Amino acid sequence: MAQLPPQTIHRDPQLFYWILLPITAVMILTGVLRYYATVLMQTAPKKVDAKTMKEQRSLMHGIALRSNFHVLSEPSFRTRRDYLISAYESGAFLKDLDRRGQPPPNPMTDPGAMDGMMGMMKNNMAMMIPNTLIMSWINAFFSGFVIIKLPFPITIKFKSMLQAGVATKEMDPRWMSSISWYFLCYFGLQFVFNFLLGNENAANQMAQQMAGMGPQNPQMFGPGVDPDKQFKTEAENLAVVEHYSVLDGVEDRLLEGIKSK
Repeated sequence: MAQLPPQTIHRDPQLFYWILLPITAVMILTGVLRYYATVLMQTAPKKVDAKTMKEQRSLMHGIALRSNFHVLSEPSFRTRRDYLISAYESGAFLKDLDRRGQPPPNPMTDPGAMDGMMGMMKNNMAMMIPNTLIMSWINAFFSGFVIIKLPFPITIKFKSMLQAGVATKEMDPRWMSSISWYFLCYFGLQFVFNFLLGNENAANQMAQQMAGMGPQNPQMFGPGVDPDKQFKTEAENLAVVEHYSVLDGVEDRLLEGIKSK
């Protein structure tokens, strides 16, 4: 079977300097500026009162017990489980026992919840505005340009992703358009941010980028959440746990290991 000759596209060498490098440099500078802008817009965390801290830590205690019950002996696990289930069902850990059974307060009237929503809005705006401006800039000046060819073969399924903005059917999927290079830089500059910002800061930067692309998960102790329902749900989860220990039959396993040697 005859092989098709390799596809060659004659491109101006200046495209590398006037399209690929500017897009890469703008993406790096935007990521660094976004990080420092986010740091400047952050507000100091408010101190949590003792009752609220007790409520949160008590629920985390139940989750930790349910996740790590296998490292406890059965009597120790049953003692802890019975105590937590009794306390969860009686509301002993609630910070405001008088409001038990009432609907949670409106988060729009809670100053603490408003501060959290404003912080989330600032982070989302710090992600959306630069990305919108960069996309508009690329579509206005660099739309339709083919700038680079990947050095390894890929399947036709990647054609729509790598050749965004280039309406051709016969082009080799390895050719990449300017818009596709933007998306590649958006997800592939983690190592550059590790070098410029440090590992921890770069991880926060990437976490903000990924959080800005999808829906936010509901917070465990966020506004509008009823802690009494969470306690009752956790009590039900603890009640159905079937205990086993990693030390069950450890003597027999040890003797079998010695005999096998």
